[in-house]
Amino acid sequence: MLAKLFRSSKITLAFVVVISGLWYWHESDVRDQLVWMGVPDWQWNDWRGWNRVLRNDGYMVGWSDLRAMPLWAAYRLTPAGDARSQPRPDGFDKDWRSLWPITSGDYTGSGYDRGHLAPNYAMSVVHGRQAQLDSFLMTNITPQRPKLNRQLWQRLEEAVIDDFVPRFGVAWVITGPVFDDQWLHRVGFSQIPEAYYKVIVIPGKTPRALAFLMPQEVNGREPLGRFLVSIDEIEARTGLDFFPLLSDDVERPLESRVQTEGWGMASVSTRPGRYQ
Repeated sequence: MLAKLFRSSKITLAFVVVISGLWYWHESDVRDQLVWMGVPDWQWNDWRGWNRVLRNDGYMVGWSDLRAMPLWAAYRLTPAGDARSQPRPDGFDKDWRSLWPITSGDYTGSGYDRGHLAPNYAMSVVHGRQAQLDSFLMTNITPQRPKLNRQLWQRLEEAVIDDFVPRFGVAWVITGPVFDDQWLHRVGFSQIPEAYYKVIVIPGKTPRALAFLMPQEVNGREPLGRFLVSIDEIEARTGLDFFPLLSDDVERPLESRVQTEGWGMASVSTRPGRYQ
């Protein structure tokens, strides 16, 4: 029985690798237009960053079959003409592109929320109904503690769509999990992160960026500014290289420093969330 299961798993993995390669080739001309300055890069000698790109309406994710989790989600936000969100979908959907049979039921009774990476509200008001439906695919969902998901993380998502996007006109976002060494700490098949990051980039001749790193264990009322970090720190923690197409002379100052001038952080850092 075990031998049969092992053979079946090898066949499934080979199928996924082949299909992913064909998908990668087919999408290569399109996907670089959906994320700022190139899809996050990873090195073969650093298994932490291994992922394959899944493209959806409005956003992309870098999916890890090792962790059964997305390592990143990327999307572009512009001011929404009609800020009323579409009705929230009734539930979460399995994604045939995942190697593992991950379902919404895995989270029931786990103590973790079904946390979006590409957010429901922003996908709905900026990219439309299909993007909102795609954000409820389980390949966009991660285990988040309730006080993080419903309070601190929600407040950050609201600051991006309600404040940063109207202020600058366009924002590119990359967001995802950070893991510790507890490989078997899982909800269903999915490894539980110890923290989450979000990087917001404002493009231009001299681009600007803010990066946040939030642990799972928060009370939800902390100032957002407490969790500001450099992009370099997130890259070191994840094994990913963001913005690989960016020239070195622009990348170094953008990723190595925390610069909040012009973002209006004072007005959003301690503001309660929309639903609190």
